[in-house]
Amino acid sequence: MTTKSDLNASGLANKRALVTGAGGAIGREIVSLFVGGGARVVATDRDATSLAGLAEQYGDQVLTIVADVSDPDEMAAATDAVVAAWGGLDIAVLCAGVEGTVSNIVDADVADFDRVMAVNVRGVWLGLKYAVAAMKQTDASGGSIVALSSNAGMAGAARASAYSASKHAVIGLVRSIAAEVGRDNIRVNAVCPAPIEGRMIQSLEKGFSPKEPEKIRKTLEGKIPLGRYGQPEEVAAMVGFLASDKSGFCTGGIYAVDGGKTAI
Repeated sequence: MTTKSDLNASGLANKRALVTGAGGAIGREIVSLFVGGGARVVATDRDATSLAGLAEQYGDQVLTIVADVSDPDEMAAATDAVVAAWGGLDIAVLCAGVEGTVSNIVDADVADFDRVMAVNVRGVWLGLKYAVAAMKQTDASGGSIVALSSNAGMAGAARASAYSASKHAVIGLVRSIAAEVGRDNIRVNAVCPAPIEGRMIQSLEKGFSPKEPEKIRKTLEGKIPLGRYGQPEEVAAMVGFLASDKSGFCTGGIYAVDGGKTAI
C-alpha cells in the first residue's frame, strides 16, 4: 500500500501536471509514474485511441484531452484545463513528437520537414509559452517544465536531418526559457533519450532498412556502451526526478538517458 510518506518522498504529491504525447510509450509511463507519486494529470495526445483507457485506469487523477500540440488554440485549452480542474499548473512535460521519414537530403519531402518542425519545435514552443503563463498566473510557487529532446539533438543523424534539427531546437528553447524564467522559480530542463523500445524506434529501423530492420537494431545497440535499447520507464524516471521537488536546483540542463551513447 502506498503511504502518505511514500507520496511525499516522490516529490510529486498533489502536483498538478500536463503531459503531452501521453498516448506514446514514454508518455504513458510518465503518466503512470506521476499518478503513482500522487500527482493529478491532464494527459493529451492527438490520437484519441492512444489515450483510451488512461482515465479509466487512473480514475479522477487523470483527465484526457485530444489535442494537437502544433495548434495554439488546442495547446492553450489543454493548459487551461489543468488550471480549471485543479486551480493551477505545477508541472508540464512536453513529450509529443514525431520522427518523420528517413531520407537523404536530396529526396527529402518538404511537407514532411514542415510536419516534424510543427510538432517537435512549434509544439514545444507553444507548450513552453502556455505553461509559463499558467505557472506565473496561478500562484507564486513556480513550477517545472521538462521537454523531450533526443540523443539526435546532441549530435547529427544522417538521413534524419529534420528530426535531428528539431531536437537540437528543443535544446535551444529549453536553455533560452530556463534563463528567462529562473527568477520566477520556474525550472526548464530537457531529457535526451537514445533508442527507446516502442513504436518510434521500430519505425526508424524500418525506415533505415525496410527489408532487414533487425540489422539496424544490432548496429544501434553496438554503439551503446550498455549494449541495449532503453525502456520507457527509464526515461520516465528521469522526467519524474526533474519534474519533482527533488531537482529544485536543476534548470537549463540537458540530461541524457542513452546507455552511455554520448560518452563515446
